[in-house]
Amino acid sequence: MRRFGLIGYPLTHSFSSRFFNESFFPENGIDAEYVNFEIQDISMVLDIVRNNPELEGLNCTIPHKQSIIPLLDDMSDEARETGAVNVIKIYRDCLENTKDGRGFRLKGFNSDIIGFRDSIKPLLKPHHKKALVLGTGGASKAVNYALTKLGIEWMSVSRSAGENSLTYGDLTADLMDKYTVIVNCTPLGMFPKTDTYPELPYNALTPRHLLYDLVYNPSETEFLKRGIAMGAVVKNGYEMLELQAVAAWNYWNLS
Repeated sequence: MRRFGLIGYPLTHSFSSRFFNESFFPENGIDAEYVNFEIQDISMVLDIVRNNPELEGLNCTIPHKQSIIPLLDDMSDEARETGAVNVIKIYRDCLENTKDGRGFRLKGFNSDIIGFRDSIKPLLKPHHKKALVLGTGGASKAVNYALTKLGIEWMSVSRSAGENSLTYGDLTADLMDKYTVIVNCTPLGMFPKTDTYPELPYNALTPRHLLYDLVYNPSETEFLKRGIAMGAVVKNGYEMLELQAVAAWNYWNLS
């Protein structure tokens, strides 16, 4: 049986194993299993790869999408450009050109780009020209990359100001009127802390706004509920999860 898995911490919110084990593998006649490896210290991934010789690939989620990079032997162009990785392909029996002679090579990819792009694209209207991207972690890197490719100007929003970044206190009604796409890349609202949400001027939202939440557990976060109350179009991240998972499978099966 082939084996794949997920590294991150915590993983109680994740539906990835359910998608692969209960849907994707059975529906496609694939003899494989998908296992969660809940780790706080990213260096533990090396032991996971060593101790699971049948492991062919991993997904990587919060908080390791950037911290995994120094442990990789190679990266795809997209992953290198975004500076974030959520897919790792494991090449076994490599005796040369490996870090510390460890006998395997790790290559990073970013399937979040594909998942987000293909999920949000059908919802975009001509007036969706500017986006606010909430959060500056690994997931936001893929979102920013995809938005740029879709021709949408974006601005990051975080707790502290920075280059091409606003604070939540900067979000006025006038600014919200110009930025009609809002993407939540933070874990706010994610199970089990479902009562949390980004601090936005929700009363400035209109039916012209599109709110996209990368969180999919619960299916309707407080962020999305507040958007619905103002007539905004909303979408959670479950389709993105499925699309990026299929893209990850394709990366794992590259020669």
